[in-house]
Amino acid sequence: KFWRSLASDPGFSRRFRAHHRRNPPLIGCLVYDFCQVRFQPTLERPNRVPQSRFPFPIAAGGRFRILGCRHGLVLIFHDSQKQLLVWDPVTRDQHSLDIPPGFNKKTLMNAAVRRAIGDFHHFQVVLVGNSDMQCTQAVASVYSSSTRVWDKLISTPLPSENSGAPTMVYPGMPAVMVGDSFYWLLCGNSQGILEFDLDKQSLALIPMPMGNTADMRDGNIWVMLAEGGGLGFVFLRGFLVQLWKRRTSCKGVASWLLGRTVELDKLLSLNLEKQIECPRILGFAEVNNVVLLWTLTGIFTVQFELLHFKKVLESKHWYSYYPFEGVYTAGMNYFLKMQHGVYLPI
Repeated sequence: KFWRSLASDPGFSRRFRAHHRRNPPLIGCLVYDFCQVRFQPTLERPNRVPQSRFPFPIAAGGRFRILGCRHGLVLIFHDSQKQLLVWDPVTRDQHSLDIPPGFNKKTLMNAAVRRAIGDFHHFQVVLVGNSDMQCTQAVASVYSSSTRVWDKLISTPLPSENSGAPTMVYPGMPAVMVGDSFYWLLCGNSQGILEFDLDKQSLALIPMPMGNTADMRDGNIWVMLAEGGGLGFVFLRGFLVQLWKRRTSCKGVASWLLGRTVELDKLLSLNLEKQIECPRILGFAEVNNVVLLWTLTGIFTVQFELLHFKKVLESKHWYSYYPFEGVYTAGMNYFLKMQHGVYLPI
């Protein structure tokens, strides 16, 4: 009774949330090795989550793409059924969503999921792609599980040059949430960043600084939270990392600013003579603000603002990794999900 009274005290709940808000762990990654998806834990014992804890809901051999993880949910595009699948690995709940009209299914699409604000049991999905009426327009729509309907389409023009290749949402990078906006990389005819503002319900194109888009197809650019907050991206060429930040002047003019430059071989103590392949960016964990980085030595999480790093996995191959964040006590089979900075028990 004494411990129960302590745990139910509002002061304890407030301090507990404040403690974990500062340091919510990356408990593991969903790893797609081009044959199947497995959960790969990253925590040390006794907090290590069993690898079999989160069995993937689609059988090996199925045609699908993982679009990202957020707030304890995993978003999947089921290509065989032309549907989106929202999967809760903890409760194993699944919600299938049909693609709404207005999207060009012959071009690339991407999407993002988040828990609904103030309602832990509901979620929202933002779908982006090219218009089926005009490929030079990007369109977006928001699905709410509380209403079970897609909102009306929102559109914005895309660059149109006579190159024969339309500008599309880049499928190799999940959306990154900064503030109340989702961001995706664009590829094809023109590179840039597509922004969807959840508050304003608006879609906009943000150009990239010139000279840094050539290596996008090699996975060397990743949108992330900038130092000090706001939109940024990390650009990796060889063993050199550049951290860029979007800033707005007092006159309201937005531009890109090159911030810190980091030499990975020195930070991670890599022996360049043995590194026959350059590092690659595998993903970004939003809550921890860490980049998942592959090297021949292993997979590291790197927090560039503090220059902290940790080797979390051994791997000689750079598969697709999708960071999964939360708090889990393996011995008690108890899980806490993060919703907008607050952990809630299931």
